[in-house]
Amino acid sequence: MEARTLKATPGITRRGVLTGMGAAVTALSCAGGWAADTTGAQVDAQATAPNAASAGLMAIGGDLAVNRLGFGAMRITGEGVWGQPKSPAQARALLRRAVELGVNFIDTADAYGPGVSEELIYQALHPYPHGLVIATKGGFTRPSADRWQADGSPGHLRAACEASLQRLHLERIDLYQLHVPDPNVPLEESMGELARLRQEGKIRHIGVSNVDLSQLQRALAVAPVVSVQNRYNVAYRSEDILQFCAIQRLALLPWEPLAGSEPRTASAEGPLQALELIARQRGVSTARVALAWLHAHSGAILPIPGTSSREHLQDNVAAAALRLTPEEMQQLG
Repeated sequence: MEARTLKATPGITRRGVLTGMGAAVTALSCAGGWAADTTGAQVDAQATAPNAASAGLMAIGGDLAVNRLGFGAMRITGEGVWGQPKSPAQARALLRRAVELGVNFIDTADAYGPGVSEELIYQALHPYPHGLVIATKGGFTRPSADRWQADGSPGHLRAACEASLQRLHLERIDLYQLHVPDPNVPLEESMGELARLRQEGKIRHIGVSNVDLSQLQRALAVAPVVSVQNRYNVAYRSEDILQFCAIQRLALLPWEPLAGSEPRTASAEGPLQALELIARQRGVSTARVALAWLHAHSGAILPIPGTSSREHLQDNVAAAALRLTPEEMQQLG
């Protein structure tokens, strides 16, 4: 279940994106291999620091057991998701702190930096802890700091996957995701190449990102997709995707899970007002309530909030232990 690593010595505007395995096996057997609330068995009640294990477990693809509170590694790069961060040392320390807080699922992409996020993950965490799952994405290129350009051609996806393997110093990527469908390349061709990479042992599981329901169904017709990474939060919901994921036992990895930058549209105003009210009543951040809502809303959801702040990381992980009441869930809709 853990990332397999190569023997090597350490070198080195889009989104506006360890608990013991013995306990995991027990929890998954009870949950039918999907998601389970295993809080009591995994979390020391006397612990002072929050722990991602409080959110329970999910088995991505049926065999990657991870805590249901991950970390999105987009914001550890420079401004505009471009170049090195102001302090690479602080970014590496943040990644190590995430793992200390029980995060064992980290999501990144070759476009973050580009390449910078993957390099920082390797520098901070290699040799990788047992059970750590690193997911990355390919198919989005960065010609310049302000441009994100899709490239889903088979040749590019193969080169991108192999480059990610090198940067992360892995023999196989546990979850490799098509970052975005390319309007100039048939989706079947892009997914076909990912299926070939999986057959060659370079990818363990395949995911997709930024897809609608029709595209997801087309992708599944070509390759065994196990996850979807789409925008989803309390104020912006694509329920058709969520329901499909729940039925098909696909993990939904929501980007922009905190709803912090959602416009105050008529449809979003009610949930956002309820979010703020509950946060005030609870004496916690709106981010913590937003993540707790995702956990309670569906067992198919695995939030991956990202940050460059140690304080925000701690607060996000604390959401794993927050349980909303039925009344609060009704307020949020």
